[in-house]
Amino acid sequence: MKCIMDIHEVMKYLPHRHPFLLVDRVIEMKEGESIVALKNVTINEPFFNGHFPNRPVMPGVLILEALAQAAGILAYKSTNTFPSEGVLYYFAGIDNARFRRVVEPGDQLRLEVKLLRAKREIWKLEGSAYVDGELVCAAEFLSARRG
Repeated sequence: MKCIMDIHEVMKYLPHRHPFLLVDRVIEMKEGESIVALKNVTINEPFFNGHFPNRPVMPGVLILEALAQAAGILAYKSTNTFPSEGVLYYFAGIDNARFRRVVEPGDQLRLEVKLLRAKREIWKLEGSAYVDGELVCAAEFLSARRG
């Protein structure tokens, strides 16, 4: 699997940091169109301590956040901007979110996001997360640019 953006490059395009940085690498991107990124889920994730102690499961809202972060990278790359310039993309809405299976330590999330439309500073996107080719989560969401 070819890596086109490693964690060091990801950190240039996302303002998030550990423990809230949820994208490890980007493996495909068509600027202004789509992105495919990866998140390696390890037992060391801080949320596993309480969700759930006897059966660690990645919270669904964090899967959605990982998709939104991948969308953020797409937005920054597509507009040739950086968070260090004061530009931020906020998660502005979500529709039709569905969860199909749990994500556990040892899984690798494949995050696929496509731009549906962009109007001024608002982007509408669709995202899907997979583990081993199996759909985990799908949703449509909005991103709003500030700065």
